[in-house]
Amino acid sequence: MAARAADGAAPDVAGCAAIFLPARTPRAGAVAFWRPDGGPLPDTVAGTTEGDEGQGARPQGEVAQLTVARRHGNGARSRTVPALVLPLPEAVPVLVRARHALDAHPAAACWGAATLHALHLAARGRLLPGLTGEDADAWRAGPLDPDDVAHLRAIAAAMPGEAYAAPLPDSRPLQLPDPAALVRQFVDAVVDTLPRTPAAALVAAAPFAATAPQYLPAAREWAAEVAAGTDAGVGLSLRLDLAPHQLFDGRAEDAPPAEESVPGGARGAATSGAAEERRAAAAVLQVHSRTDPTLVADARQLWEGEAPDPFGPRSCADTLLALRRATRVWPPLGRLLERPVPDVLPLSEDELYDLLAEAAGRLGAAGVAVHWPRELTRGLTATAVLRPAPGSAADGFGFFDAGQLAQFRWQLAMDGVPLSEAEMDALAEAHRPMVRLRDQWVLVDPGLVRKARKRELGYLDPAGALAATLDGTAEVDGEKVEVVPLGALAALRSRLTTQERPLPQPPGLRATLRDYQLRGMAWLDTMVSTGLGGCLADDMGLGKTITVIALHLHRRPSAPVLVVCPASLLGNWQREIERFAPGTPVRRFHGAGRSLDGVDGGFVLTTYGTMRSSATELGGRSWAWVVADEAQHVKNPRSSTARALRGIRAPARIALTGTPVENNLSELWALLDWTTPGLLGPLKTFRALHAREVEGGEDPRAAERLARLVRPFILRRKKSDPGIVPELPPKTETDHPVPLGREQAALYQAVVRETLARIESAEGMARRGLVMKLLTALKQICNHPAQYLKETAPGLVARSGKLELLDELLATILAEGGATLVFTQYVGMARLLERHLAARGVPHQLLHGGTPVAERERMVERFQSGRTPVFLLSLKAAGTGLNLTRAGHVIHYDRWWNPAVEEQATDRAYRIGQTQPVQVHRLITEGTVEDNIAQLLTAKKALADAVLSGGEGALTELTDAELADLVSLRRTG
Repeated sequence: MAARAADGAAPDVAGCAAIFLPARTPRAGAVAFWRPDGGPLPDTVAGTTEGDEGQGARPQGEVAQLTVARRHGNGARSRTVPALVLPLPEAVPVLVRARHALDAHPAAACWGAATLHALHLAARGRLLPGLTGEDADAWRAGPLDPDDVAHLRAIAAAMPGEAYAAPLPDSRPLQLPDPAALVRQFVDAVVDTLPRTPAAALVAAAPFAATAPQYLPAAREWAAEVAAGTDAGVGLSLRLDLAPHQLFDGRAEDAPPAEESVPGGARGAATSGAAEERRAAAAVLQVHSRTDPTLVADARQLWEGEAPDPFGPRSCADTLLALRRATRVWPPLGRLLERPVPDVLPLSEDELYDLLAEAAGRLGAAGVAVHWPRELTRGLTATAVLRPAPGSAADGFGFFDAGQLAQFRWQLAMDGVPLSEAEMDALAEAHRPMVRLRDQWVLVDPGLVRKARKRELGYLDPAGALAATLDGTAEVDGEKVEVVPLGALAALRSRLTTQERPLPQPPGLRATLRDYQLRGMAWLDTMVSTGLGGCLADDMGLGKTITVIALHLHRRPSAPVLVVCPASLLGNWQREIERFAPGTPVRRFHGAGRSLDGVDGGFVLTTYGTMRSSATELGGRSWAWVVADEAQHVKNPRSSTARALRGIRAPARIALTGTPVENNLSELWALLDWTTPGLLGPLKTFRALHAREVEGGEDPRAAERLARLVRPFILRRKKSDPGIVPELPPKTETDHPVPLGREQAALYQAVVRETLARIESAEGMARRGLVMKLLTALKQICNHPAQYLKETAPGLVARSGKLELLDELLATILAEGGATLVFTQYVGMARLLERHLAARGVPHQLLHGGTPVAERERMVERFQSGRTPVFLLSLKAAGTGLNLTRAGHVIHYDRWWNPAVEEQATDRAYRIGQTQPVQVHRLITEGTVEDNIAQLLTAKKALADAVLSGGEGALTELTDAELADLVSLRRTG
């Protein structure tokens, strides 16, 4: 082509301005490229290229003389310049490239933008068939959205004068074209060119397919209707009015005949007199400008000349054409064509019902919108309501009495006012989409009619009713719907979700409760009084024990309260009851000779082990409440301890724990299913509905949904909460990195190499066991080679970087007269430390799982009195319950898998009653699995904060590559 170089490349039009040259047949238009600066045109090759068969030879572009002009006064001054003229098929790709070319002339860039929009319109199928003024077939762009119109106007507004410098033919004086009109002509020309592909042209002389013009004078009327129904003319809509007499000024001749206006089933509701009362409604015809959707006028305004000027002189004719097309969709509109002014159409009830049922949808598909009166559509709403069954207690449910069921049903309301049963019956009998309620017409959704017909949804058991009341939703026929509790359930929801005001200090308490403890007592009082139970999940050291003691003094239950706790806490409970509530009976049910004879009030203290062995005896007594302290001991609902605890019945159950979730949400389920049975449903259902989504982190809203359900039943306060931090001195946490010794590094690498090789060939439980064995071995090597090798020989210090650092820390602490707790998860390591400290003459004592209860209490007393400044503790045996505020330092010799467990251990010192700053030291070997897991533990601190869990993948489920990355020894420094 002449528009291309000899090798077929497109011409270089850099620096050339572009002008669209329209033609009588849109697709015959061309684009001229010229140089306003007088520079040379692109090199071209003159000639033609053989076109497709049947199309003949097509011109490929030529250099011609082009008349250009610029505005001067009321006319224009012209000059003749050489130009490269390309037909549209050749110009389109050139303009598309010019749109984003840095060296393109602004005129070419603007026409490039118009080209791209034309291509987008074609891609969206926005092409309409029509005829030119000579009745030749032509495609044009349309219908255009308001955004399309605005975009094309913006392109025209941005065009420089060089983009439309070709004067209008035969204009005297010379006139330049309107840029907006020229852009629209260009877009039509592009979309007229695109469908006429060689494949389409195979149909010889087919209209709208062949390139050569096809003359169709017989299709003029059809083309006019197509134009009237698209963006070239106007759009129509109907505005419904339910008071038609106000539109007709009492003109009875405008009303339909009485037999049309009142259907047989509705004659009784109409007055047989005035014709306007027989009209159901009227439809007002509205006209919309296609080019400016903000212009809307009633048809009456258009006919009387009151419409805005932009509608133009053809708007009335366009309206009649569009109305004639709409009449084919809904024949009653034909009556408007019989009126001198097609402004208002009176409607009978049958016609109104037809419009409501199906006709509005057909009209909408044809481009005629139907606007309903606001008072008609505001109408009815349906809400699922939940109310206690007749005979339920006025103050709420007996939630452990499965015989008390809640009524679950649909309640319909109009403008927020509930319908009576009679009104819902009338609605249920409706067979049309509009009914008359409370002396007004109301549009009725068929779904609402179905709800009125089947308003009873059944009954919910207490746990299901409670869950729906608190969550505010329930599932009905597979759909989640909003639930509104009524009566006592609404009052119960208000009590559980409204922040309680703190109760006054209970008489007889020999202590002054802090504000947050008073609020905790008030919350427990609510849970106990409603028979629901709850979990007080305050951080360790914030005074859960004294809060329960204060609640007992406030309510003074007639039956005894059973407290189940670890053996190490029996003495603590007894001392605090005797100290803070003197005179309150307290008995230990533990050890040989235990008995419940004569117990009729106060507290009974027992251990989890004793509870298991004496489950029948404890389950046979009446208790005011059952309190499970350190309730994480029953986080496995299938354990014998959890089963025994569930067998002890009481009007209310209270769980106390600083770690309601340690590893996964099933632990939270176990706690709350004990305190409030059935609240979270079966464990399998809970895992499917909540736990997987929350722990997986895929749905950020899942945590909030679960939190909304469990929040009323679990009170969680942390030391970092506002109002609590000032109660405690500062706490400083420090990670101490230490290097591995040479012996440790050799052992570490050998164990990693050998065990990973075995893991690669193992599967299932065997693989999981090998992974746990590997992790345990590596942690023991990091502690001290002697622990891994099970040695008891002397010479410990030089073999372990941790032990060297421990000696340094203890020397500093003891020199300052301080006291410290040293935690390790391994009793074997604790014994090595015990022998090491004894050899160095450091005063110390060791507490582990085998330490008798009485000896534990003596150890606590010795430490608190300052006689033993170093307290070695097994993390599992001493991580909860103990009050060791004498310590100003806490040393974690090794790391546990869960940061919450470490924090519990730290809270032996950092708790209410602590008066000195607490420094926490964590010993971590550099470049090892300990170092890597420390990063995991940092992330896991968010576990208890979303809903109390976020969860992490089990380390045993890591791939071989991931596991190798976790345990491989890395160089440091």
